[in-house]
Amino acid sequence: MARDGFLSSLGISLQYILPHHLLSRLIFEATRWRLPFVGMIIRRFVRHFAVDMNEAAEPDASAYPTFNAFFTRALRADARPLAEGEGVLACPADGHISQIGRIEDGRIVQAKGQSYSLVELLGGDLARAEAFRNGRFATIYLSPRDYHRVHMPLGGRLREMVHVPGRLFSVGPGTVAQVPRVFARNERVAALFDTSRGPLGLVLVGAMNVSAIETVWAGLVTPPRGREIGVTRYGTAEENGTPGRQLDVILDRGAEMGRFNMGSTVIVLAGPEVEWLPELAPEQPVHMGQALSLG
Repeated sequence: MARDGFLSSLGISLQYILPHHLLSRLIFEATRWRLPFVGMIIRRFVRHFAVDMNEAAEPDASAYPTFNAFFTRALRADARPLAEGEGVLACPADGHISQIGRIEDGRIVQAKGQSYSLVELLGGDLARAEAFRNGRFATIYLSPRDYHRVHMPLGGRLREMVHVPGRLFSVGPGTVAQVPRVFARNERVAALFDTSRGPLGLVLVGAMNVSAIETVWAGLVTPPRGREIGVTRYGTAEENGTPGRQLDVILDRGAEMGRFNMGSTVIVLAGPEVEWLPELAPEQPVHMGQALSLG
C-alpha cells in the first residue's frame, strides 16, 4: 500500500509540471487521424474498458473512421429512456456521482475535507452565481468506458455561456481527492439556462487529454486561443441589442447539449427549490436520463 500511495502522489505531483494544453492538443490531432490501424486500437480499447457496444447506434467498433468518432458515438434511440415527469431533473450523462448535495453558502464539496467556490467555478461573477448560492449540485464523472454526450436535465432557454480558460488536471478520483479546487482550476464551459424549475447550470469541465468540449449551438468551444474568460449572452436579438441577429437557443428535456472529445466531468447546478432524490450518493453509477430529483 505504501508503494501504491507513493506512486499515486508522484503521478499527481507530475501533473503540476506537465504541459497540459500541449499534450491535449496532440491528443486532439491524434484522435482525428484516419489510419488503417485505428479499428484495432478501438477494439482493444473496447475490450480493456469493457465498453458495451450493444448500446451504440453503430455497434461495430471497426466501423468508426477515427478514435474521436468512436469516443463521441451516439447511442440507440431506446438505450436511455427519460425518467417520467417533466419537472424531474434527468441525469445529463452516464458516469458515477463524484459528489452530490447542497451548495452551502456559495461553496461546493469536491471531496472529503475539500470544497471550492461557486463564484470561482462560474468565472468570478457574483451576480452569475447568486441564483445557485444555496441551491443544489451534482458532480458526475465520466470514465473512459462511458457514453460522452451531455443532455438536458430539463427543457430550458439558454441565457449565458461562459468559457473559463485554465489548467487540465486529471479529474479521476485520485486527483480530485488530492488537488485542491481542481474543478475551479481546470478549463471549463458553463451553460446557464432558465427552466420551469428555476435556474439550471451545466458546467463541462476539461481534463488531462480532454482535447475538446463542444456545444450543439456553438460547436467547438475548446481548445481556443487566448487566456481571457469568454462570455456569450443569449436570447432574442432585441434582448441582446443585436438587431438582425438571432441568438435564441431553446432545448428540450433530454436533448443533447454538448459532448466531451475524451472523458471528463459535468457539474449540474440547480436552484434551492430543487430536491435531489435521497438515495443518490457518491460513487453511485448513473445513466443519462435517470431521475436525479423529486418532481
